[in-house]
Amino acid sequence: MKIKKGDKVKVMAGKDKGREGKVEKVYLKSDKVLIANINIYKRHVKKSEQMPKGGIVDVPRPLAVSKVIVICSKCGKTTRIGYKIEKSKKYRVCKKCKSKI
Repeated sequence: MKIKKGDKVKVMAGKDKGREGKVEKVYLKSDKVLIANINIYKRHVKKSEQMPKGGIVDVPRPLAVSKVIVICSKCGKTTRIGYKIEKSKKYRVCKKCKSKI
């Protein structure tokens, strides 16, 4: 997967289309990413020891990787990611400005 934790991404499809955020967690097996304050859903929670009042809670849900695109930290544009190998080290590279991500 080309997207990693800490990357700034833009949502390209779905109810949060056009919004930007930082990747908090990457789920490799299911090809999904969890983004801060994006794809928030309501969940009804029963009374328990952790939640003595219960009620309705906002829960973030992971998004499919195919619905997000990385924003380059140098040029600030949405871009695809390429790879470059230098001195036996592999780096992620912005396809637009050719800088390391």
